[in-house]
Amino acid sequence: MGKEFRGRALWKLPSRGRGTCPVCKTERIKLLYDLIIMGSGEKIKVCKRCQHKKIDSL
Repeated sequence: MGKEFRGRALWKLPSRGRGTCPVCKTERIKLLYDLIIMGSGEKIKVCKRCQHKKIDSL
């Protein structure tokens, strides 16, 4: 894959995949990873730093 096309899939996402992480509250960060909340089984999008955290609720 050429450098020109790296990250191109992010352009199709709303705000190019960026937002505020619901776990660590970091703003303008890429939210690319799914995290399942233990209690309810709900899936949320989180940042790279929070992708392995275990949370019960928000």
